[in-house]
Amino acid sequence: MSLRIYKLYFSPNRAYFKKLKNILGFVPGNLKLYQMAFRHKSVAKQIKDGVKNSNERMEFLGDAVLGSVIAELLFKLYPYKDEGFLTEMRSKIVSRANLNQLSRKLGFDKLIQYDSRMISYPNKQGSLLGDAFEALIGAVYLDKGYQFTREFLLVRIIKPHVDIHTLENTETNFKSRLIEWCQHAGKEVAFVPVDNPEGESPKMFSIEVLVNGEACGLGRDFNKKSAEKLAAERACEYLKIIEIA
Repeated sequence: MSLRIYKLYFSPNRAYFKKLKNILGFVPGNLKLYQMAFRHKSVAKQIKDGVKNSNERMEFLGDAVLGSVIAELLFKLYPYKDEGFLTEMRSKIVSRANLNQLSRKLGFDKLIQYDSRMISYPNKQGSLLGDAFEALIGAVYLDKGYQFTREFLLVRIIKPHVDIHTLENTETNFKSRLIEWCQHAGKEVAFVPVDNPEGESPKMFSIEVLVNGEACGLGRDFNKKSAEKLAAERACEYLKIIEIA
């Protein structure tokens, strides 16, 4: 055992360290990365130019790493499927509902720090787990590197907890489900571009779903269609069209 790990076992953070090790199945190196991964902006402190020490930046990084690992897995698993199929399958695996479910199954909900008043806001509560999942992947990547993160995802998470062949036959077109639900309920739905937070990349798309003028979900991505899909998924959660896993 290294001196650093030995000190962690006997530090004030030892209980958190042991819980993290038991949940993840490996010994964390830089504990601060994992603490940040599970810190929601509602309890984070501002550090510079409006940026907080929350998990948002790490979520962005984790999303990219997760997407890369899943893309490689699907490319090898389905050698005769076209790009459209592979893209749809990747969307199903990394959907907010699926990541929420994985986070809860793995026990990440016991580690997330957030303002308890958020419990009364189901649309925000619904994305907490999935956001933390992506941020954790970012933390593992920064702490252990890409190959370790890839193995962690494939062996510890995907193989035992994700039934890819079942997902293949699962409908996850949240935008269509939302539009259809609104038509049946006699409600108007609109996908509206909104301004990005100060300092955000101008290439990032932020799309908000309005149902009868009420904001029900926000999606952000470098691809406009992906941002709309994410916004629709969060709106479906908020309106209870789908269950929050």
